[in-house]
Amino acid sequence: MSNMPLANWNGEILPLDQVRVSVLDRAFLFGDAVYEALRVYSGRLWLREGHMARLVRSLREMRIETEFARLERRMDETLAASGVSEAIVYLQVTRGAALRSHAFPNPPVSPNELIYVQAYADQSPVCDPYPAERATGVRVLTHPDLRWKRCDIKSVNLLGNVLANQAAIEGGYFEAILVAENGDMTEGTHTSLFGVKGGKLLTSPRGPHILPGITRAFVLELAERIGLPASEEPLRAETLRAIDELFLCGTSAEVMPITGVDDWQVGDGRPGAITRRMQAAFRERVAEWLREG
Repeated sequence: MSNMPLANWNGEILPLDQVRVSVLDRAFLFGDAVYEALRVYSGRLWLREGHMARLVRSLREMRIETEFARLERRMDETLAASGVSEAIVYLQVTRGAALRSHAFPNPPVSPNELIYVQAYADQSPVCDPYPAERATGVRVLTHPDLRWKRCDIKSVNLLGNVLANQAAIEGGYFEAILVAENGDMTEGTHTSLFGVKGGKLLTSPRGPHILPGITRAFVLELAERIGLPASEEPLRAETLRAIDELFLCGTSAEVMPITGVDDWQVGDGRPGAITRRMQAAFRERVAEWLREG
C-alpha cells in the first residue's frame, strides 16, 4: 500500500503524486484559487459546517463558480476511500486553466478541484500531532505583516505567510506572529492568536486584516460555554509584555500555549492556567461530539 496521500482531481481518485496539473492553471500562474483544510478525528470531519461556509464565501469573493454539492460529495468519497481515521483533508478550487491573461478567461473555463487526505502517522483515536509542544508550550517570532489587504479570503496567495514562517523556522521558533504597520498583532502565518489579560480572552477583531479562523470562532464559543469572558480587540506589540498568557489556535494546532515571544518569556515560561483550561475544554468538546455521532 502506497504511503502517498489519496487525492481526487476533478472527480478522479488517485495517489496525489499522480495528479497532473496544467502549467496554464491560474493557481500556478496567478495564485487564482481558494482552499480549505479540515481536521479529521476518528474518520469524521471536525467543524465541517464552518469550513464549508468559509469556502463558499471565499469562492464568492473571488468570483469562482463551481458545483459545491459535488465538491462536498467528492470530499466525502475521497475520505472514505482513504481508509484513514486521523488526518487533514485539503481542498483547493482554482479558476481553471487558460492562456495567460490577467483578466478572467472569457468565455469562462471549468474550475479545477483538488482534494487530498493527508493522514497522520499516529492513527490512534483523536491523536495529537504536537504532544511535546502542547505540553511545554512554544516560542514564536514577531514579523512584519507583508500580506495583501484581503486576508479574510482564504486564497492560495500565501507568499507573505511563507516568508514569515520560514523566518520563524530558521530562528528555531514554532510560528511567526504577524505585526501590522500600526503595531497590531494580527495573527500567525497559519494560526489565530489569543491573549489572556486579567482572566479575559483577547483576540483580533474580524475584518479584512485577518482570516476568520474556524477554530478561532470555536474557541470563542467554547469560552462562552465555560463562562470565560472574551473580547475581540487588537493585541498590541508595544504592550504585549503586560499580557498574562498567550496561545495559538488552528485546525491542527488546536490550542497551543505560547511561552516565549522573540527574546522574552511569557509569564513564568510555562503554559498558563486559562490556556490549560481551554486545551482541556477543546478536547472534551471533541470527545463529546464524537459520542454524539
